[in-house]
Formats: sequence, C-alpha cells, structure tokens
Amino acid sequence: MPVYIRKGPADIPEPPDSSHGDDEELFLSDPDQLQDQLPQPFRMIDKVLDRLVDRAWDFISQRETVRVTEQAIKTIPVMQVSGDVKLPVRTNCVACSEDGRYIFLGHPHGLSVMAQPQGITTSSSSSPYCVPVWQEDQVEITSLHITCLGEMVYLLASLDDMGVARLFAYYSETSHLIKVMNETDDLNQRSVCVKFELSRGGDYGAATISCNGCQCLEVYRFPKDSWLKELSQHAPGVGDTGKLSPVAMLMKIKPPKPHTGSTMKSPFEVLQKTEDGNVIGSGQNHLISSRQWEDQDAVFKSVYRKYMVTNPSNTTDPEDRPSCVTSHFLLPGGLFPVLGGVKPQTGGVAVAVCLWWSGRHNLLQYLLCKAPKDKPDPEPKPDALWPNAQEILCSAVSSCTRHITLGLVTGLVTVWDRHLGLPLSVVSVEADSVFSSIIFVDYWPSTATEDALLSQGPNHSSTLVHLLVTCKSGACHLVDAGRGLDSHNVTQLSERPSDPGCFPMVTTAVPFLQRLALIMQRNGKILLQDMVDRRVVCCFSLPDTHLLANPWNPVFLLDPTQQSLLIPGDQRPDSGEEGEDRGSRLFVFRLRDAAVVKPYRHEYVGRASSPQGQSGTGTSNLEETCNLYFQQRVQSVEERNKVMTETWNQLQEHAAMVLLQN
Repeated sequence: MPVYIRKGPADIPEPPDSSHGDDEELFLSDPDQLQDQLPQPFRMIDKVLDRLVDRAWDFISQRETVRVTEQAIKTIPVMQVSGDVKLPVRTNCVACSEDGRYIFLGHPHGLSVMAQPQGITTSSSSSPYCVPVWQEDQVEITSLHITCLGEMVYLLASLDDMGVARLFAYYSETSHLIKVMNETDDLNQRSVCVKFELSRGGDYGAATISCNGCQCLEVYRFPKDSWLKELSQHAPGVGDTGKLSPVAMLMKIKPPKPHTGSTMKSPFEVLQKTEDGNVIGSGQNHLISSRQWEDQDAVFKSVYRKYMVTNPSNTTDPEDRPSCVTSHFLLPGGLFPVLGGVKPQTGGVAVAVCLWWSGRHNLLQYLLCKAPKDKPDPEPKPDALWPNAQEILCSAVSSCTRHITLGLVTGLVTVWDRHLGLPLSVVSVEADSVFSSIIFVDYWPSTATEDALLSQGPNHSSTLVHLLVTCKSGACHLVDAGRGLDSHNVTQLSERPSDPGCFPMVTTAVPFLQRLALIMQRNGKILLQDMVDRRVVCCFSLPDTHLLANPWNPVFLLDPTQQSLLIPGDQRPDSGEEGEDRGSRLFVFRLRDAAVVKPYRHEYVGRASSPQGQSGTGTSNLEETCNLYFQQRVQSVEERNKVMTETWNQLQEHAAMVLLQN
C-alpha cells in the first residue's frame, strides 16, 4: 500500500542577492512579466495595439510581395532598332529639314547630308548614306539650325567649337557658304558666338554674341527673294558664293541699362521723345523721378524683408555679373505689333523678336517689320515690355507663338497671351529646386470641353495650354494652365532621382505622339513616359556592340515627318568588331510602325495644329484686337465678381480683427 505523506506549508523564497540593475534587466527581458505587471485597462489596450501592429505589418508585407511579383511579371516593352546608317566620323549634332527630305549632320571636319525621301528602314547597301557637303580642317561643327528657304532650298545656321557662326545655303545637292557672321582679321578681337538661330522661313536670323564677358543679340535681315533667284542661276555642283546678296544687320541689342529717374517735366515732353507718339509698355520714357525710385525700393525692402534671402558670401553686385540673353522669334498677331504703327506682314514671316536677360524681371519685344535704315540703331528701344514679379530663369514660345511662358525664380510659371497682351495664367509649382527648362506640349489630346471651346474660334479666352517643366534636381512637372483661378493643374511626373545614373539629361515632348515624353538618362537609358498616368511605355535598346554617344549631353533627333527617333551611337571598346563596319552609326527607331505607341498615335498635321490656337493672324487691326479684349472681359465677368467679393470679405475680416486688437 502506498503511503501518502502530507507536505508542510510552502516555503516563501528568499529575495535574491542582486542589485537593482539586475532586477530591471530581468523584468525587461520577460515581456509576459512586463505585461502582467500592467494594471487594467492598460493591459487590454497593450494587447489590442500589439494585434493591430502585427496585422499592419502583415498587410504591408503582403502588398510589398504582390508589388514585387507584379513588377517581375510586368516587363516594360523594349523597342529594337529599325535601321541604321554608317557615319564616317563622330557626330556632334543632327538636324532635319522641315519637309523631312534631308538630315544634316555636324562633325569634326564639317557638314554632311543624308537624303531620306521615303524614310530610313534598313541597314543594307541600298540604305541612305552620309555625303560630305562642306569640309574644312580643324572646324568642328557643334550646332545646326535649319529652315526651308524655298522649295528644295534650305538655309543652315552652324556653330563650331571655337564660337564661329556660319550661314549656308543648300540647293541642288550643293552647299554654298554665304557668310561667316563673326569673321575678323584679328583673332584676338574676334567675338564668340554662343547661339545662332533662324526664323521660320529664313527671313531673319539672331546670333548671340559674347564679348568681354557681356552678351548681345545681333538680328539680321536676309535677302530671301534675291537668294532664291541667284541660287536658281547656279550650275549644279558649283558652290560659288561670290554672287549672292550680302546679309544686312537689322539691330544690335545690348543689355538694357537700369531704369533711372526722369528729367522730363510734362507728358508733352515725353511724347516728343518717342518716334510714333506711343509710350505704352516701352518703359523707357516716363515721369518717375529718382527720389520716387528710391522710396519705392525702400518700401519694398521694408515690407518683404523676411522673404528676401541674402547670401553673405555672395558679395558680387548683380550689375557686375555676366548677363546672358535668351530670344524667340514671333509670328504675326498680338496687340503690340498693331500699336507699333506698322502694318505687319502676313503668313509665316516673323514680325518680332522677344528676349530677356538673366537676372532681370522683364520680357522685351522688338518689332522686325520696321522701315529699313542705312545704319542699325546703336541703342534700339523695345516696342513692348512685359513685367514679371521675379527674375526669369527659362522661357518658351508655343508653335503658333500666341503664348509665351516664363519660369520664375520662386517657382512661378507665367503664361502670356499675345493676342490680348495680358497674362493667361500664373501657376505656382511646388518644386524641390529651381527650374532648368520649360517647353510647350503642343500635341495634346483635347477633352470634350476644350473641343466645345475651340469650336467657337481659336481666340477663345478659355483655351488651355500644357507645359512640361524640368527642375535642376531632375524632378519634372506637367502644368495645365488656363484663364481663371480653377483652370490650372500641376502634376509631378517624376521626383528627384535617388540614383545619380537615373538623372534625366533630356526631357522633351514627342511632337507627333500625344502625351508622351522622351527621357534620356545619364546611364544611357532611353524611354518613353506617359505624362498622364506616369507609366513607362517602352524603352529603346541599342545593339550590344554600340552605346549611346556622350550620355552626359546626348545627341538625338525627333523627325516629325518620318515619325522616327534618330540616335547616334559609338562602338563599345570591348565589342571586338573589326573591319569596315567599325565606328559610329546612326540608329533609327520608326515609331510610326511600333504597336506599343499605337494608342498615342494621331495624324500629324503640322506645327500649327495645337489646341492653343492657330497662326495668330486673326488680329490684323486695332478694332479686331479691341473686340477680342472686350469679349474676354464679358466672358470673365462672373469670375471677376466672385474674386472681388472674396477680396472685400477678406478686407472686412481684417478690419474687424484690427478693431478688436485696438
């Protein structure tokens, strides 16, 4: 039989001989003991929070797993090369004619041309090839600008690495050197050309000249009709330029001097100082004294002192800094050419040039259709002045030149309407850095609302414009701007890249594909991105034997006529390719035949097809311009009354607060 022995009472354990730190460490090392020590209801709350945190982490982990899986399954389409053309030497720049017949290339030994009557399709022996048309040793062409002078006659503006600007005419498979724009016998006194551009149609040219740390703009008038007649008399294959008419300088625009106090005493004296009796917007003839300028500057600094950022390390006077100029040619239309007292030319001939200087707030406009003079005016005065609140960083003009957009230093984007002479919209972009470039997205699909507005005429006041703004940080924004407070929208397409290799060196809109942007990154990747849903549509792949030439400053060409993307590529050092096929090649991607961009394709009808208005020739006299202005005022009366009511309410609230404080 088992014997059960009753135990005595349980002994109470003695407290351990340990310090307070050991007790705390033991207490914290046991979560259950910590939880048991919590009184109610904190113990229940702790359990609920733990359960919620566990569920949240499980949900995040599941979503991350799904995202990684979808990303692995969903591959970005890759577009392969449609054709390629062998290049004799390294190519620095590529440009195509407006009719799509020729492609011109600049290289270290001159110019080459390539005919493409039906596009570039294959790389066989029947493919187009580059033909040198102008060669000169130690002349490296770095920039090209081309326009059609007439049927099968082309005008070329070139710039080399030494800052020498040259003007060519290409006709009957022969190039004619017309003029070296900044030629001089003394090389030490030669000025450097920074930029050389032509107006559409070849009637005018503008060269940005840098000399002694200061830039000026030289505007030339070309004898277009005389050149066409003289070139037709030349025998094919003869490049004699001695018989071509000379180029005449129209004006030389220097950086404007800061406004000073006026010494004139009456408005009558002001009118006597002007040529046409008109002082609207010129900013040169005024009755503001020097003391008034000083008082205005003092009031501004005292009111906005806390918003003004000062840099003690930057002690350079703004007037002593080098000032750079940016210019654009403008087509007929707008308010100020009418007020100039000169009948503007019709058609696609430029009638004005607008420009701004770095570090300045004003956009200046000069008329080109003035009566010719024997000598250019040494100090031409602007015919119009467009004021802005902050310094201008970048600018762009729409293809119809009706709208001008300016990117300001504080993240503001201003769009001017030339038909009315008023701002169309002012939009604030919350950017992480200052703007580097801004362009118009002219080829944009219109909505039903926009179609209804455009059916009322191209000059309707509610027309929307679309802008692509790029920041120096690499971020990119899409801005939809229209007239009215509620008619603008800002969408961030891309953020500042975390990987330096993904920094976008080129971000531009594709002129023949709706809402698509071409992005070329520093690491050599080239892709198309949808500007609406920010989706990468496709990537472009070069052959394994070649890589993108100069990815830090890539050379490319978007041909709207052939609807192709042309990219020069250099051979890889480790490709092992030998023989005659070694060297650079021009790779062609035919987007017209690509199925991946079919949803974005639309019939391309030219540069004036944008929904922002047509050529701008609708306002040819002062009466039509005034009628357009009054129509806009009538259409916006409800919105202006709403804004005025809100402003009065704010003033009343502010006055009531002041009374309560007193």
